[in-house]
Amino acid sequence: MGKQNIIVGLDVGTSKVRVVVASIKRKEDIKPRIIGVGESDSMGMRKGTVVDIDEMTKSIKRAVEQAERSSGVSIEKAYVSIGGSHIRARKSKGTVAVSRADEEVSEDDIKRAIDNASAISLDRNREVMNVMYREFTIDDQQGIQDPRGMNGVKLEVDTILVEGLSPHIKNLRKCLSNAGIEIESLVLDVLAASQSVITRRQKELGVLVLDLGGGTAGMVVYEERKLLHIHILPVGSSHITNDIAIGLKSSIDVAEKVKLEYGSCLPDEMKKKDTIDLSEIDEKEEGVVSRKEIAQIIEARMEEIFSMINDELKKIDRQKLLPSGVILVGGGSKIPGIIDMAKEKLNLPAQIGYPQELEGLSDKVDDPAYATAVGLIFWAMDLEDGKEEGKLFPGKMSSRNGTVNKIKDWFRSMIP
Repeated sequence: MGKQNIIVGLDVGTSKVRVVVASIKRKEDIKPRIIGVGESDSMGMRKGTVVDIDEMTKSIKRAVEQAERSSGVSIEKAYVSIGGSHIRARKSKGTVAVSRADEEVSEDDIKRAIDNASAISLDRNREVMNVMYREFTIDDQQGIQDPRGMNGVKLEVDTILVEGLSPHIKNLRKCLSNAGIEIESLVLDVLAASQSVITRRQKELGVLVLDLGGGTAGMVVYEERKLLHIHILPVGSSHITNDIAIGLKSSIDVAEKVKLEYGSCLPDEMKKKDTIDLSEIDEKEEGVVSRKEIAQIIEARMEEIFSMINDELKKIDRQKLLPSGVILVGGGSKIPGIIDMAKEKLNLPAQIGYPQELEGLSDKVDDPAYATAVGLIFWAMDLEDGKEEGKLFPGKMSSRNGTVNKIKDWFRSMIP
């Protein structure tokens, strides 16, 4: 990884800002060493988009300062997550004629094919953030991961482009700039999260990663080590909190505690006599409520989310057909009973995703809520080492007709 030995992952979420600082001692390191962690409440974000620049800047600063104290490192640059319902993913193909007389595919041919795939028509207020290649095709030979040096007449690349609304992206950039943070790369949050919680074997067999964030739920599907599908659902765990607050006529803070400490996705497992005295949570609150009723509120919203996920899986013909099942991450994945409900509603194996392959302060991030922040560390390592299939310089493209840079160096780094 060259001279760089410090990587910072900064997850800017609807509910929390989380910062993870990792040290990479040498290029051969496989496991990053976590040396610092910071966390703060997100005060200027709603449904994944910035609604108050000043408050969001302060939230970022608080988390960064905490991570700096924890690590003893001054943080000036970071790999940053981005989410929100404004995010869309689309497939795009680019085709070029192989230029060399001997019909051998060169790096320039690859670059031209990717440029061709990226030259899509976008609305004036949207821009591409991440470009992920799925596979290359030379003439009729499909499923190629590295086409350099192969022979053929026609080269085609199959990509997925992740795009978002420019105003939202600019607002996030402004918050980070005001906080004194230079963005190394913007990465879709669920893509980052998947880097820290799934294995190559799971990618091969077929797996769904579901990031239950505060304002949105992101899903990404892999199969045969290829990225199949990306979608952002416009609902998240904060919607459950709001439902509970309305049902209890309580504050959001009380509703959040009730959700995590007394809630469940499985009302049938609750006894009618099980109750919650709200005054024990907050002396300003009063009344006794049934835990079964709370579970029914949670179940209704989670049924909506799982129904939307099934609809998306139907679109790609993968409903009930992912052997590695669903891996749940994000703060919302900690709701009791969610695994059993996921198994029932999705008809798939299910488990909570915890960040893997870490050293140092790994216990500080042994939490599905930290999957994205840690995943940004792995994303950065893979990007620089060129190990990850399908990753093409996220955040390096301009909105209309940008060029993916450093193709030559990237493919060179893939050679064992």
